[in-house]
Amino acid sequence: MTAVVLPSTGAPSTSKTWDSINWKTATAEVRRLQMRIAKAYREGRYGKAKAMQWLLTHSFYAKVLAVKRVTQNKGASTPGVDKITWVTPKQKMDAALSLKRQGYKTQPLRRIYIPKKTGDLRPLSIPVMNCRGQQALHLLALDPIAETIADKNTYGFRPLRSTADALEQCFISLSKTNSAQYILEGDIKSCFDTISHSWLLKHVPMDKIILKKWLSAGYMDKGELYSTEQGTPQGGVCSPTLLNITLSGLEKAVKTATKRADKVNVTVYADDFVITGASEEVLMNKVTPVVESFLMERGLVLSKEKTKITHINDGFDFLGVNCRKYNGKLIRKPAKDNVKRFLNNLRETVRRNKTAKTENLIAWLNPKIIGWANYHRPYCSKITFKYVSKQIFDALWRWSIKRHPNKSMQWVRQRYFCSRGHRNWVFFSKGKLPSGKDKFLELREISHTSIRRHIKFRAEATPYDPAYKEYITNRLERRRNKALFRPCKEQWSAWWELTPSE
Repeated sequence: MTAVVLPSTGAPSTSKTWDSINWKTATAEVRRLQMRIAKAYREGRYGKAKAMQWLLTHSFYAKVLAVKRVTQNKGASTPGVDKITWVTPKQKMDAALSLKRQGYKTQPLRRIYIPKKTGDLRPLSIPVMNCRGQQALHLLALDPIAETIADKNTYGFRPLRSTADALEQCFISLSKTNSAQYILEGDIKSCFDTISHSWLLKHVPMDKIILKKWLSAGYMDKGELYSTEQGTPQGGVCSPTLLNITLSGLEKAVKTATKRADKVNVTVYADDFVITGASEEVLMNKVTPVVESFLMERGLVLSKEKTKITHINDGFDFLGVNCRKYNGKLIRKPAKDNVKRFLNNLRETVRRNKTAKTENLIAWLNPKIIGWANYHRPYCSKITFKYVSKQIFDALWRWSIKRHPNKSMQWVRQRYFCSRGHRNWVFFSKGKLPSGKDKFLELREISHTSIRRHIKFRAEATPYDPAYKEYITNRLERRRNKALFRPCKEQWSAWWELTPSE
């Protein structure tokens, strides 16, 4: 019997400081172990994969990367119930060295509520920083396996995939003349809050003791402690990956119960999914029972209010985009509800800043406009962009008039609008930089956003498989060179440069 020799993963030095860490070396070491975990799991060597997971979660480099992640994301400044955050380099290094399995105890989550688009409140549970660091650390070891077992057409919370890929898959499934005509729009009711703990503990390939501590941590709401009997916390670093593992196998289960003539295709994004079918009977009698049985095993149920069967000629909304066939041609454009929410958000921003400086208002509006335009630019959005542009102009014109009720319209126009090229109504601000040079800011004109079609990410490709190294490298390079609408994250753009060949 040959013993497995595990490589060194970089031991911490007592003299090492946070600022002296070589992040390229740290990332390369962690990526190498992740690739080995994925390879072992693909080959069915689950014992070796588990051993490599243990090695990774005890690696110094993995610990510092986990701390770096939780201290650089959007919620880094939001504390848990202990009111502690990691800000200084010393705090971050001490936190990394304190991420140990032995003696680790969870603390209750802090419960807050955020508004949903329906007007209801969504519960959000915030772990303490130490629990966030532990989750980020174990996620590094869990993600390679989650990617290996994930369904091909699942796109939410996965590296290198986006909503644009999910919508492109819908287009591929529905655009042809002989494509399926009916769609099952599925939504899982309170998905994160109702996942079965027993199912997770039995099927999630990670340290069961750590996972059980996370799931049973409880939460504090208005000074009272509540236990958690089911679900994973929305706000937890590891929760999205746990959801993906929970829904892995849905596509296979549905296709196993149907025939090729049924024209069934599954597209999943987080807790929303779209399943196509040749007829309403196929979706109602074959697909729906399989989906309900699959979800019931995991403690989940479909939302009766949001789950429905639709004909493609009537159209459906998915991820903020409306898909509908007009005279046999599939057209995708921004959904009306999505446009309405976007305009309401812009109008509210303008309304709240009646006395703000013009340059500040432009600085607040431009990121919103650019982000929304980039999201919808792969689709048939030109007419919608022109409509939105007109609504933005009306809001800004009212804002300008109200600031100067005693001035003429001509004076207001010269004060806030100028001509630039072929455009005569450019909302702008002009001032001086500290260097003395002129500073000119203008509002982004959304109607001038060019339409750029999205190339779908290959369904079977994964960054943890060397077989797709060339494909992913070329895709990332094209994205950088062409400055495509959705720039890739830094850690993925440098993936293959930091990962040794196998």
